[in-house]
Amino acid sequence: MDAVEANRKMNELKELYPQKFAPESFIFSHIHAGDRIFVGTGCGEPQHLVRALIKYVESNPKAFFDAEVLQVWTLGVAAYTDQKFKRNFRMNSFFIGSDTREAVNKGMADYTPVFLSEVPDLFYRKMVPVDVALIQTSLPDEHGYFSLGISVDIVKAAVDNASLVIAQVNSHMPRVHGDTFINVKDIDFIIPYDEPLLEYKDFVPDEIAQKIGSYVAQLIEDGDTIQVGYGSIPNAILSNLYGKKHLGIHTELLNDGLVDLIKKNVVDNSRKTINRGKTVAAFCMGNSETYAFLHDNPAIEFRTIDYTNNPIIIARNSNMVAINSALEIDLTGQATAESLGKLFYSGVGGQADFMRGAVLARGGKSVLALQSSTEGDQISRIVPYLREGAGVTLTRGDIHYVVTEHGIAYLHGKNVRERAMELISIAHPKFQPWLIEEAKKMSLIYKDQAFIPGKKGEYPAGLTTHRLTKGGLRIILRPVKISDEPLLKDFIYSLSDETMYKRFFTRRKDMPHELLQSLFVVVDYTKAMVILALLEDAEKDVVVGVGQYGLNKDTLTAEVALVVRDDYQNLGVGMELLSYLRNIAEKQGLLGFTAEVLPENTRVLHLLEKVGFNFEKKFSAGVYLVKTAFREKSNTMLL
Repeated sequence: MDAVEANRKMNELKELYPQKFAPESFIFSHIHAGDRIFVGTGCGEPQHLVRALIKYVESNPKAFFDAEVLQVWTLGVAAYTDQKFKRNFRMNSFFIGSDTREAVNKGMADYTPVFLSEVPDLFYRKMVPVDVALIQTSLPDEHGYFSLGISVDIVKAAVDNASLVIAQVNSHMPRVHGDTFINVKDIDFIIPYDEPLLEYKDFVPDEIAQKIGSYVAQLIEDGDTIQVGYGSIPNAILSNLYGKKHLGIHTELLNDGLVDLIKKNVVDNSRKTINRGKTVAAFCMGNSETYAFLHDNPAIEFRTIDYTNNPIIIARNSNMVAINSALEIDLTGQATAESLGKLFYSGVGGQADFMRGAVLARGGKSVLALQSSTEGDQISRIVPYLREGAGVTLTRGDIHYVVTEHGIAYLHGKNVRERAMELISIAHPKFQPWLIEEAKKMSLIYKDQAFIPGKKGEYPAGLTTHRLTKGGLRIILRPVKISDEPLLKDFIYSLSDETMYKRFFTRRKDMPHELLQSLFVVVDYTKAMVILALLEDAEKDVVVGVGQYGLNKDTLTAEVALVVRDDYQNLGVGMELLSYLRNIAEKQGLLGFTAEVLPENTRVLHLLEKVGFNFEKKFSAGVYLVKTAFREKSNTMLL
């Protein structure tokens, strides 16, 4: 709508409803002492109305007292928190941002901890009455309907319940489809005022955020419906999704990164279970280009937050993936996203709704992504227990995956010991020894749990790879982690007596914790390597093969050993394991492999002969002593 048409529309409304157009001083004189004043959310905040209200109070300091300002999130137009207005206003926020954090923690403003999905019900039931609503809308259409544009969330409920609705009509506000429309008859006063909408500056992902983003992207599959929060890590996650197809969006916050995925056709919402073909959100915080994209776009629908954030609605989206962040997570899987100890930092918000909804969804996943440390690697975000006074935003049952720059931990269905080891494995290496010791003190893990600190024990995440075996089996090859002991226990006890004997030269049938950790799990990666072969498409990690070697520095060779689960033998798993171990060993400067192999273990003998040059075997004391070189020229050195 051009300026001429906009002026015509507003003039028509003024002729029809002259009483709705009045001087600002007259409009604000309708506010009374003790009123509860709702202010629109985030980038949808009616800046001019807030400034005009403050100006009115400055000119009329005794106009009203003890008004309560209700808001979710302000981006810096919160003059009502200034001490000089303490007799006029007191803010009550449902979420804490950087501009209100100090006021809340100093007791100059209030914070109401509540799931955002439940705020509209507080308004409708008058548990939190709304006397005045200051909102911002688009220009009206020919039927007299205004759009709430980029901020529907709890604004619609505030409008429905306010005794006095004051609207700033702004031509910069896009007309957004969905549950965004209010009729002129439901607005008491209209103040036309054009100004650019507030914009939310994106955090630029750094190298650490990009690592986290690449790991999270591995968990998202074509056709999934996603929700993400805001900040550098979500931006990094979204930037790693350009290779995906047919993604859907059901989210609280729509940001520039999500809109970019829509523009690039990564998101088409074609496989959503509900609201198919539609991107669904409650509010938007982005830039002017994003706002322009939303304008009159039928593929975008903004709904009230009691719809978008309702766990039952969220759970109706099959393959729902909720991705959020936290300030701290303890070794049992409890996380806080709202406080640093006793310091109120943000709020309950909507992440618990989405994480629980995703857990309930068919094929759903809840993902918590966070940097492993903060303050220049001085503070670990993975901790033995949450700080005193911290609010538990996510319980131990809310989280499936935890992702840091050091990898992915899967918690769902794991016992406390397994959870602790999973989380320690993705903690910052600097803090892993401390976490191990603290976990022992708390009896979360084995009292004799071994650990190799420093570079020697630092997990080589970059060695993870995918392979298709000659038998058509898709497998993941990756180094063993300190949290893999349960997987290896299941693997060992799946082996037949014959396979156990061929690998370990013993008839024993048990493999206790002490042996598992010493033989396989606790690895000095400068002296040894253990590679697991796991099924790629299995819902749960399943080990089908293990290959390992130990370094002999004197000869620059490594003694290698290999075992494949009986039901996956003859499918090429062993060859892939051995070939990959050779690649790793060569990069370490090794010249070849040695091995001790029983004569009846013909498969391993055949693989060793194929994997190198100058294959030689000698029979001694009932076993073959095998040597094989990686290059022909190294023959004399090896032998």
